[in-house]
Amino acid sequence: MRPSQTHVSVGGTSLTTPMSGSGRHRRRIRIALPVVATGVAAAVAAALFMSSANAATASADPTVKPSTSAAPLSELTARVTGALATDKDFRKGSKTKDAKTDKSSTSSTSSSGSSSTSTVSPMIIGGTSTSITSAPWMAQLWYYDDKGTSDTGDDLGFFCGGTVVAPTKILTASHCVKGFNWHAYGAIVTGTDQLPTTDSSGNTDLHGGTVSGIWQQWNHPSYNSTTVDNDVAVLTLPNPITATPIRMTTSSDTASYAAGTSAKVYGWGRTSSTSDDISQTLQSAPLPVQSDSTCSGYYGSDFIAGHMVCAGTPATGSDSGTTTACNGDSGGPLIVNNRIVGIVSWGVQDCVAKGAYSVFTKVKAYVGAAYPRIDDTNLSGDLKADMFVREHSTSTGYEKDSKGTSFASRISWGSFSGYNTILQTDLNRDGYQDFVLRRSSDGAVFWLHYIPSTQSWSRTQIFSNWSTRKFTVAPGDVTGDYLPDLLSVDSSGNLWIYPGKGNGTFAGAVKVGSGWGQYNSLRAHGDLTGDGRADLIARQSSTGDVYLYKGNGTSGSGAFAGRIKVRSAWTGYNAFDAVGDITGDGKADFLARTSGGTLYLYPGTGKATSEIFATRISVGTGFQAYDIWG
Repeated sequence: MRPSQTHVSVGGTSLTTPMSGSGRHRRRIRIALPVVATGVAAAVAAALFMSSANAATASADPTVKPSTSAAPLSELTARVTGALATDKDFRKGSKTKDAKTDKSSTSSTSSSGSSSTSTVSPMIIGGTSTSITSAPWMAQLWYYDDKGTSDTGDDLGFFCGGTVVAPTKILTASHCVKGFNWHAYGAIVTGTDQLPTTDSSGNTDLHGGTVSGIWQQWNHPSYNSTTVDNDVAVLTLPNPITATPIRMTTSSDTASYAAGTSAKVYGWGRTSSTSDDISQTLQSAPLPVQSDSTCSGYYGSDFIAGHMVCAGTPATGSDSGTTTACNGDSGGPLIVNNRIVGIVSWGVQDCVAKGAYSVFTKVKAYVGAAYPRIDDTNLSGDLKADMFVREHSTSTGYEKDSKGTSFASRISWGSFSGYNTILQTDLNRDGYQDFVLRRSSDGAVFWLHYIPSTQSWSRTQIFSNWSTRKFTVAPGDVTGDYLPDLLSVDSSGNLWIYPGKGNGTFAGAVKVGSGWGQYNSLRAHGDLTGDGRADLIARQSSTGDVYLYKGNGTSGSGAFAGRIKVRSAWTGYNAFDAVGDITGDGKADFLARTSGGTLYLYPGTGKATSEIFATRISVGTGFQAYDIWG
């Protein structure tokens, strides 16, 4: 159901903004988390590294005001409290079958008798206590569903780790997310190295941490619960948090995965193979990265090279001499050189079987899929990039929500008269769609952004006298610091990067190069090549040829690789737009309009070649009515 609309006016710009309605809730009676077979021995049962426990979160349908439908603090805290209690009961009665003989075996059966197929999460065995100042990006994921009955025996709860990768984004494992309604039943705690505790009166102490709800959830569309392949997910919070983010590694990173590379794992998981208790204090431990051949040598076909990485020294068969991730660590990070290179995924039963290693999702393989979830232009809150357009005759701005391969009916945002540039972006990475506007009269550039605390819009001038600028582009993060940047081509054809500071302000301009005046279109938002870096698409004025400029994740003259021709003589189009991942498949897409007003969607393939776009799809006619595309 479409949320209600409210009409506001900001700095002379009138716009109608969608307001949050109630979030959609889904209750589950049976929840299954599979156990992976190791193929080594009957006594070596693989287990996902997630701990039973419970927590709650809230989500919103639109992106403009997700905070209005977020669960109140009292409810979020109650979810954590419920998760703590359920987790303790769950672990006391849990049992794990031999995964070798039954891949779909469960590690837990609730005391009520209703099957709740789940696996306990691992924690770090052989680690040391670590302060939150050393790992400020660590997050606790609590899930709790009391089923709405008076019987506590059917309550479902679990705990996972996660990593803050942007002010509203938590990177974790798919097996912690898939099949669960995190909006309705989840909560995120950040800013503390201690797990919550509850006193005899039922009061829960977060030990200085901050609890947040969840607005949206995404898991890799190809996640396989049987093989635990593609085990990566992103949770979006309704409001930004202050925890310092950490970046994922890049798709071209090979050094971090070289055998012997020193990595470090973090988590609150089990610290002993003989106890189900997870750690009260954040733990960390160094683990050497192992080669694919070593991992496959132990796990056989259960280890999927390219998608997984294993780390650690061979377990000894007991706690003594073993350092490994264990139950409760699921979703947490494996770090190399201050970058996330792995996500705790699965391992063996009780974590210390002789010769075993911890298995992680190989992050470099999933940066392209996860990046659109971290930096998108999502107006409707459904994890697909939406389009903003302005009607020429009335100067009315409209939201056109993506339906995957088409767009829904337009939604009015009111008058956007007086501007000749309107760009969709999120300069402060708060999860709310911003706009960059250039005023026609004097070339002044403004940042129009939503303020959740006051439920109002603010317009701030960020540049002056940009009247002669040929192009201004908001591609997302160009420089590789996870902060959105701006690009601009001046009247002499020079391309400049304005590095964003994450608060609507910018560092000094850095020149990329000259010769950009040869193009009559320069569009970009997001990652077109699947490497987690923002790219550019340019059309040459003289020939209509279209070129890809592949982002390198740096600033200055090395910001983009040499151009690659991806289309010849695209003279039949007179307008283009790039808003990100329209189809929702993890790849940035492209839009092109004919002179007759037909708009075509070119789905991205992630290939940095002439095959960069799949076959075009018509998404409608009559688009000649619009003169500005966001």
